Amino acid sequence: MSLRAEFVRVGARWFIKHRGRHKTITQAREHLHRTQALVPRPPARTTTMVVDAGGVEAYRISTPASRPSHHVLYLHGGGYVAGSAALYRHFTWRIATSTRSTLLAVDYRLAPEHPFPAALTDAVAAYQWLLGQASNPKTIAVIGDSAGGGLALATLMKLRDLGLPLPAAAIALSPWTDLALTGASLRLNAKADSMLNSEDMQSFADMYRAGTDPRNPYVSPLYDTGAGLPPILILVGGEEVLLDDAVRMAERLRNAGGTVELEIWPRMLHVWPLFVPVLPEAHRAITRMGVFVLGNS
Repeated sequence: MSLRAEFVRVGARWFIKHRGRHKTITQAREHLHRTQALVPRPPARTTTMVVDAGGVEAYRISTPASRPSHHVLYLHGGGYVAGSAALYRHFTWRIATSTRSTLLAVDYRLAPEHPFPAALTDAVAAYQWLLGQASNPKTIAVIGDSAGGGLALATLMKLRDLGLPLPAAAIALSPWTDLALTGASLRLNAKADSMLNSEDMQSFADMYRAGTDPRNPYVSPLYDTGAGLPPILILVGGEEVLLDDAVRMAERLRNAGGTVELEIWPRMLHVWPLFVPVLPEAHRAITRMGVFVLGNS
């Protein structure tokens, strides 16, 4: 683990975990909106377009390395209640470069104003739109982080159940796969996790599912059979409260006969690739993601 990572862990614990505790959703969104102005912009040769992706607003991002025929659908995190594609502008262009793809970052609807299944409906609609652009599903990958990682997996399951062509591969970064909140790491890693407060997750889950059974597989992918999905890479930090969500999801996919690669990165914080401006481990993770997508599409 790098010295920079240690500094980031300390900073995240103070500025994200402790200062974010007990904030209302409105306060959290206002904070993220202010933070958005500080997010580094992509390089000058990056092209970013706002598009209507099947009725869903999204950012279409390409770099000089992007192949027009290859695509990534990206679903951001934020507990299903916050976040936006614009907050990821320092990150998504790097994924486009690493995967040599054009990237579609989706602004799916958020709870509590738009509870389940709004986010899933938007993700499926954006994928279908992208499928129309790509024509070949084997040139598409789906990637998501945190709640967006769980949403990415739920999207695969919905596509499968609808009989739609599946993408070539998927990647889930620190995914939230169990909104029933049964993972032991929610308790065991509560102090060690430098970003997430376990006690906040119940309210996020309640707002998103709005009375839907938390074991509904489209809400919590962990409760799906896991069968019939494309190759999946899961990256998670070893001290995250969501560690068990990732480990158990990988086990479910593996037991169903799927191709899944699980990597537990020691002492890494939640969705550490987002700290790419300062973390060498983030650069390595993004490179790993590119290798996985290129090897499966």
